[in-house]
Amino acid sequence: MGKLNVFNSVSLDGYFVDRAGGMGWAHNEAADPEWDAFVNGNASGGGLLVFGRITYQMMAGYWPTREAARDNPEVARGINAAPKVVFSRTLREAAWNNTRVLPGDLPSEIRSLKRTGDVAVLGSGNLVSQLVAEGLVDELQLVVVPVILGSGRTMFEGLRGPLRVKRTSTRAFRNGNVLLCYRPA
Repeated sequence: MGKLNVFNSVSLDGYFVDRAGGMGWAHNEAADPEWDAFVNGNASGGGLLVFGRITYQMMAGYWPTREAARDNPEVARGINAAPKVVFSRTLREAAWNNTRVLPGDLPSEIRSLKRTGDVAVLGSGNLVSQLVAEGLVDELQLVVVPVILGSGRTMFEGLRGPLRVKRTSTRAFRNGNVLLCYRPA
């Protein structure tokens, strides 16, 4: 059975998107070769990538472009080659290569996908809160970016009660980003 990992950037005050729904703030401009190597390694990690419609459309609008291939070739190569699933009730087809659309029941579809191997959810706050509530997340990997947004959305909006987690690892980078990894307690 595969594992489901959530990988997201969050601001210092806990938001994963700003008040306009943007994530541009998550791209830390401070030069850090260690961070770059970490990001490149993550992009080639294999496994199935899962998105909600909004995150999918944002990612599909950038990663297959010449700009992405020029600015971040290793990540572009990895994410474009990876198999991808987008959960949506409104999207009928996906143009980004290696992508299929699943309109079905999220919990049962994720259980089925986990039986085939590892799954990573990127962005997709609505999915994350549903998957956490269903007990389907094996690990939360949160990159805290040194920025304070003041408002926005958290990944856990709609969660009906507290979820206790246990820290499994931390890693600080010179650019100020801190990777925090947790699993349900």
